[in-house]
Amino acid sequence: MASAQDRSTDPAAPPGPDAAVEPELVTAFIDHLRHERGLSVQTLRAYRGDLRQLALQRGPLEELGLAEIRSWLGELHEAGLSRNTLNRKTASVRAFTAWAHRRGHLPEDPSVRLRTARKSSHLPDVLQHQHVEQLTSQLAGAAQQAGQADEADPIAHALSLRDAAMVELLYATGMRVSELSGLNLASFETGRRMVRLLGKGNKERIVPYGVPAETALRSWLYHGRSRLVTSTSAEACFLGRRGGRIDVRTVRRVVDDSLARLGTTAARGPHALRHTAATHLLEGGADLRTVQELLGHASLSTTQLYTHVTIDRLRDAYGQAHPRA
Repeated sequence: MASAQDRSTDPAAPPGPDAAVEPELVTAFIDHLRHERGLSVQTLRAYRGDLRQLALQRGPLEELGLAEIRSWLGELHEAGLSRNTLNRKTASVRAFTAWAHRRGHLPEDPSVRLRTARKSSHLPDVLQHQHVEQLTSQLAGAAQQAGQADEADPIAHALSLRDAAMVELLYATGMRVSELSGLNLASFETGRRMVRLLGKGNKERIVPYGVPAETALRSWLYHGRSRLVTSTSAEACFLGRRGGRIDVRTVRRVVDDSLARLGTTAARGPHALRHTAATHLLEGGADLRTVQELLGHASLSTTQLYTHVTIDRLRDAYGQAHPRA
């Protein structure tokens, strides 16, 4: 029987104890996406959740029409969901109804007349350079303190080394939290300080990282990982407390807690570190194409969103420094 951790990394696994209520069409559709389109685990989980919610609130998916979809999205809008979340749910429904129509489950595709809300260009809060220094110093200090009490609590020391390495790598590479969770020991070329990442759509890219990330990674691999290794660890780089591959929820919690302890920024979550990495690269002179490659964006327009952040900072600096601003 699959454990909770297994379910968190297997999109084909039932999404919880009430999985028996999942419509057969949803299961078949998710299998199609997993085997034929190679979507990420997180994307599959989002599709599954959206369609289960739709079926629960609007009845059999075999009888789905445009009116049912519009009323469902309208209720979600009234409930305060963001435009980006509504657009994601719309995309889930569109993909499903197109597939169901092709397979003969729906007489027509009701989503062809479904409009998409204008996408919000809001980006999460970005860390200032001093915030990054405070964050990494805080985690390194916690690891050093835990190391001094290693004999009393070796697991705490291992976890502190892991947390420091994860945060350093997230910022150094701008990788997604799912990409970090999926890292194996063989993903790294430590001599060249390069890491091989498997991104959305199973697209592979190689990203460099710097000396601070290398130092933290080596400390974790040589002094921490062995404390957590079990028969379930396999080749996973980062491990949970029980020795299995770390899941994205644990990474998010670690980053959220670390940022909250700073008390100087509203930024939260691993995605804030990804946005911060992109913004700092652009501020440092990297061109958009380079940042696009490093972050694994399919479209340059996604990367261009970060230019708004850097322009806003430039405007603020000008306003503070120029005598005739």
